[in-house]
Amino acid sequence: MKKIVPFTKEIPFDTNIAEINSISLERELNEKKEGLVSGKFIISGDYKMTDTSVSLDTFDYELPFNINIDKKYNIDNAEIDINDFYYEVVNNKVLSVNIELAIDNIEEEEFMEPETIREAEEVSETCEEETSQESDRKVENIKSLFDGLDENENYVVYKIHIVTENDTIESIANDYAVSREEISAYNDLSEIKIGDKIIIPANEN
Repeated sequence: MKKIVPFTKEIPFDTNIAEINSISLERELNEKKEGLVSGKFIISGDYKMTDTSVSLDTFDYELPFNINIDKKYNIDNAEIDINDFYYEVVNNKVLSVNIELAIDNIEEEEFMEPETIREAEEVSETCEEETSQESDRKVENIKSLFDGLDENENYVVYKIHIVTENDTIESIANDYAVSREEISAYNDLSEIKIGDKIIIPANEN
């Protein structure tokens, strides 16, 4: 099972936005609690305040997110990824970002049909105790996708860069301090065009 979680946010700028020169999306997973996965998106890049501007101004915004996960779902094998990302400049003052977070490989826990429940009520006290113990073990085995991680640490998976007019693979690689080979491992570089989304592998600290 796959679920798409949409995230929309309007970011007001203090200055005029004539043109977004470059923009990238970074995702961090901060902590997990029972039934909740929280983290933040980091939107960064540079822009021109006027059409005739020679210099570029930078921006960097953090957008927190919380995902509530119903306890009936088992996410032991779930994969969380960015499904899509696009943006729009509104009235030269607001950057509207739209992010789709995909949670894949979700498994819905099995439940007993009414007839099965009635049959279970008729078993002996010993069998009921064994069934209860097995159920307890099953509950204990439902672990979060992020079990084993230090909740005080941040984990960056990758960044997404949207190609703009003056971008080249070399300039993108230089901006993110990665090699062309590292980028090509995640993307088809045979032909890139404005608006394409490039996955940038994050360097491990």
